[in-house]
Amino acid sequence: MVLTIIILLLLVITLTYVSYNLLKKNEACEDMIKTYENHMINLSNTITFADKKLKEIDAKGSFEGDDEVGFFFKTLKFLQDELNNFKVK
Repeated sequence: MVLTIIILLLLVITLTYVSYNLLKKNEACEDMIKTYENHMINLSNTITFADKKLKEIDAKGSFEGDDEVGFFFKTLKFLQDELNNFKVK
């Protein structure tokens, strides 16, 4: 009977320690996720701002019409379109 109580006591202590340790690790992961989420929101806002400015700059289409500038501008618009896929919805 005493042996059973001792074994159960050790089991309770061990499970308490394991639960506490997992709780601390879970809280650390949640903090990392919040930081990652904030970075993603900031990146999304930057992408949206850059897309808006790019459309403002070439509202008349004058940059796309020029040969040398047009190539660079088309490449820049392609990169912006690719970045638009990474915005947080």
